[in-house]
Amino acid sequence: QVQLVESGGGLVQAGGSLRLSCAASGLTFSNYAMGWFRQVPGKEREFVAAISSGGTPAYADSVKGRFTISRDNAKNTVYLQMNSLKPEDTAVYYCAAALGYSGSYYRPISRHQYDYWGQGTQVTVSS
Repeated sequence: QVQLVESGGGLVQAGGSLRLSCAASGLTFSNYAMGWFRQVPGKEREFVAAISSGGTPAYADSVKGRFTISRDNAKNTVYLQMNSLKPEDTAVYYCAAALGYSGSYYRPISRHQYDYWGQGTQVTVSS
């Protein structure tokens, strides 16, 4: 079965950096767009970043210039490098996979377009 396993979350001071990883198994990774979303209690899960199967990224305005999404198809892994972290970045971060086709530009920003989800990893940014 498909599994997405996030890692790399933790506690960091404002201005610091973290790198999240999401290891995928049970799917043909190169056919999937991958996304990162985040959620805080009482709020809807929100889009952070996505990357197409061909490597084209998309970002939420709130993280543009601070976060970088990348993927390694040989390792079936997607990454989220988070720099200049702010307390408002505190959330549970989720990895997700959306079926596209190899080499496409498809990188959805709506959570409803994703087929598989990980369990999430907590990121806490202290002020």
